[in-house]
Amino acid sequence: MSEADVRIAVVLPAYREEARIAEVIRGCRVHLATVMVVDDCSPDATSARAQEAGARVIRHEVNRGKGAALKTGFAALKQLGFTHAIALDADGQHDPERIPAFMVALAEPGVEIVLGNRFANPKGMPLLRRTVNALMSWLITRICRCPIPDSQCGYRGVRLANPVLLGAVADHFEYESEVLILTARAGGKISSVAVPTTYGEERSKIRPVQDTLRFFKLLRRL
Repeated sequence: MSEADVRIAVVLPAYREEARIAEVIRGCRVHLATVMVVDDCSPDATSARAQEAGARVIRHEVNRGKGAALKTGFAALKQLGFTHAIALDADGQHDPERIPAFMVALAEPGVEIVLGNRFANPKGMPLLRRTVNALMSWLITRICRCPIPDSQCGYRGVRLANPVLLGAVADHFEYESEVLILTARAGGKISSVAVPTTYGEERSKIRPVQDTLRFFKLLRRL
């Protein structure tokens, strides 16, 4: 694929992000014109704020989970003729200024996924989160048999032709791990770029007990 044939857009899965999403969209549009927001049935003004900021918006009529929102966004962009997508969280935790680094990494031959790596400089990451992420990344690395320094980072670039993106079964946070495992098993190349750790007043949407159980069910299924 020539450089002229590459079309990249941003995907923002969003739930209850009316406070920050417009700022995130504006930051993304400095680098990429098309931002696709998938509102996972937010009860607030997330969709309205996203449209006002210039994003395309798809809204789920029921809450289906982050993985389902990502699949919806990837499918929509693929149908529109885009070849690659860069996914960010909509709460401001991911710095849009790193988008060009993902674009460069996605251009490397054979790359299917580019992961954000917060462990390049983990200062500012809460100790418990750092410990859990490090353990899960170690486990995913062993399963994938290739280096996965930060498996839990939602900041990532993908090649939309990768069949795993829409073929993965999971619909919640474990979707991102399933995509890594299935891509590695298929021989796809996974690379990483450094991203900063940015934690403000946002609250994680992860439910520790429920999402941990889903993760281990995923490992048993695969």
